[in-house]
Amino acid sequence: MKPQRLPRVSLFSSGPCAKRPGWGPAELADAVLGRSHRSTIGKAKLLEVITRSRAILGVPDDYRVGIVPASDTGAVEMALWSLLGPRGVDLLAWESFGAGWATDVKKQLKLADARVIDAPYGTMADLAAVDGDRDVVFTWNGTTSGVKVPDGDWIPAGRRGLTICDATSAAYAMELPWDKLDVVTWSWQKGLGGEAAHGMLVLSPRAVQRLESHTPSWPLPKIFRLTKDGKLNEGIFKGETINTPSMLAVEDALDSLRWAERVGGLPSLIARSEANLAAVSRWVETSDWAGFLAVDPATRSSTSICLSIVDPAFQALSPGDQRAAAKKIEQVLEAEGAGFDIAGHRDAAPGLRIWGGPTVEAADIEALLPWLDWAWGEVKAGLAVAA
Repeated sequence: MKPQRLPRVSLFSSGPCAKRPGWGPAELADAVLGRSHRSTIGKAKLLEVITRSRAILGVPDDYRVGIVPASDTGAVEMALWSLLGPRGVDLLAWESFGAGWATDVKKQLKLADARVIDAPYGTMADLAAVDGDRDVVFTWNGTTSGVKVPDGDWIPAGRRGLTICDATSAAYAMELPWDKLDVVTWSWQKGLGGEAAHGMLVLSPRAVQRLESHTPSWPLPKIFRLTKDGKLNEGIFKGETINTPSMLAVEDALDSLRWAERVGGLPSLIARSEANLAAVSRWVETSDWAGFLAVDPATRSSTSICLSIVDPAFQALSPGDQRAAAKKIEQVLEAEGAGFDIAGHRDAAPGLRIWGGPTVEAADIEALLPWLDWAWGEVKAGLAVAA
């Protein structure tokens, strides 16, 4: 039967993600608008984002934390173009973003010693195959597959290469072992539901040493340059951004960080996200039509929760018709106001994707799930009529 109770907040997009509970435009009243980002107050706001981010995530004191252009993509590209070259590199790819970084390294940077270690959607690449003497580039959480690395135990403590980690849908929802990570990136619009366009870049002392001892053989655009005269540009890590940031977005980032502190910091954020996955897991256990795309529970994401449709009526469809049916589920839900933007990523197998990050309430996830059952029933009935 058609459910009667709607989620209080029906926003389940995997990016930009739901704002924190209780958010409203009035929270941005203190934004430094019409002032230079290089003014005393402008730089103070930017530095506050850095300071609060470091504290919540537990970033070590000797690691640099900076704000960079172009969201997580810009942060990752800065790292790839600035740091790679001195060693061979292992590129882990089990979803579209990891595959994208592998493409950039092999086809744009054209590194001769670049090895791709990949796996199909829903599974994890062979972490044991990674060589600690080489650099490694990987996503902590596969946003488009719902598959995360289970831990950092596979990274050697005595590694000689650098670990470059795209953590954009893991930061603020999963534990990150900082001692195993040399470069970490994320964006404001994921874990804490901030606004887009800005990325965060964390560098370990080993990464800084690489930057100051290695000059890439290729030209570096201005927005990628992390050094000046062979030394790290320390200003980037004090709020002196390379280009002009949106001070409205900065204020929004500060609001989300303060909320994170109020609810109990990182342990509470992780618990909130894990509660969302637990709610979906209980539902999947009794579902006769939906399952997890991630095969191994140990690698199952609590943020980008990806679902496959296992009903034989769906499996009998062509890939194109499967994608259309999954999109129809999304459209049916949106028409009712029950859930927005939950179709799977275009590069993944046809299915559904529910954002379960810490800004999403478990009660809203639980309210969504009966609507999924109803929407699939509606779409399946339409398939039967068409047949």
